[in-house]
Amino acid sequence: MSKGPSGFIDAGQCEQGLPWLWDEPPQAASSTLILAHGAGAPMDSPFMQTMAQGLAARGVRVVRFEFAYMAQRRVDGRKRPPNPQAQLLQQWREVYAQVRQRVAGPVAIGGKSMGGRMASLLADEFGASALVCLGYPFYAAGKPEKPRVAHLAELRTPTLIIQGERDALGNRETVAGYELSAAIELHWLQAADHDLKPLKASGFSHQQHLQTAVGAIAAYLGAG
Repeated sequence: MSKGPSGFIDAGQCEQGLPWLWDEPPQAASSTLILAHGAGAPMDSPFMQTMAQGLAARGVRVVRFEFAYMAQRRVDGRKRPPNPQAQLLQQWREVYAQVRQRVAGPVAIGGKSMGGRMASLLADEFGASALVCLGYPFYAAGKPEKPRVAHLAELRTPTLIIQGERDALGNRETVAGYELSAAIELHWLQAADHDLKPLKASGFSHQQHLQTAVGAIAAYLGAG
């Protein structure tokens, strides 16, 4: 697998084994963040690229990987739904174990949407240094009456959730009614949606919000 800043993978590399990308800081890394993608976009989507490269520039080593269903899409080009949760969690375990063997120092985990939710189910099990979620899916689209937050009330891992105020999977008003662990810090982005994209009328740009997210994560992980 490719290793280094902004490395991309191709279908051939996916067939050889675990598809992942390493974004190394220009200086010694202060910490490592394993970052998983969301349900519908790969690990090298523009959103994931911006996060990984921005964090690496601030001293955080970022390791991205793809769940099996997304890696298979690179091979045959066919879209498919995510693997069952048990398989997603098992792959997270395998990735974490491999990264933990290769790096020293603090290792945080997290991800975009589904990737972050899967990480939240394992953070305490891993003893991760921190959990970072970007656009946490507090409930499935159109189903606010079925929140997926029970485990968040008991979470012990220091957690940063960066959420858009008008996220269709967890807006500010709805999330305010949840019982969340004291270990969780919520960082709200004004007028932003699930991809952290704000309304034009807000006066903010998508790039501004993404860079705000990068800065918040870097600070949370103790980087520059």
